[in-house]
Amino acid sequence: MNFVAIDFETANERRYSACEIGISVVRDNHLVENKAFLIKPPEVRFNSFNTYLHGIAAHHVENEPEFDELWSFLKPYLDGQLVIAHNASFDLSVLRSLLDYYAIPYPELRYSCSLMMARKVWQGLPSYRLNILAELLDIPLAHHRALSDAIACSHLAMKAFRRHEVEATQEIEKKLGIKTGQLFQGGYIPCTSAKAKSIRSSSAR
Repeated sequence: MNFVAIDFETANERRYSACEIGISVVRDNHLVENKAFLIKPPEVRFNSFNTYLHGIAAHHVENEPEFDELWSFLKPYLDGQLVIAHNASFDLSVLRSLLDYYAIPYPELRYSCSLMMARKVWQGLPSYRLNILAELLDIPLAHHRALSDAIACSHLAMKAFRRHEVEATQEIEKKLGIKTGQLFQGGYIPCTSAKAKSIRSSSAR
């Protein structure tokens, strides 16, 4: 399997307030590259709870690039790829919000969710939080730092794919019962479990 795992950390309740992104690249079920970037949010306002979770504060990002400055470097990691995140509805909404804020066209990609995968593969667990799954499956994790979360997500997805012999993106639905989502210029299709896809337009957000 080839895919890219991502994770965003945010400064406050605004989805476009991303302050860090982690990227973990998997090729042929091997982790081949990891990247992390601090991001200066459009409004440098950090909620104390968010800082408590990830340890990032305003002074850490004041001299860092904003998302639009990073996009030319980030886009090749995402465009045309299968992107996976733990609770992908959150991370993909952060990505969409950032692209919308900076009026950047959406890349073309498919995406899936390691949280949904875990619920299919390891049924009956009391919690499917990333830190709980990492401990259960012996995956190293420094929780709520973007790179560590992205790497843990990549390992979790690889384990799920191996258990169900998923070898290509198109097999995710058949073997795991998860329909991949899509991002495309003008809108997106959510990642779902056994539900009909519904196209959302970018103008409706």
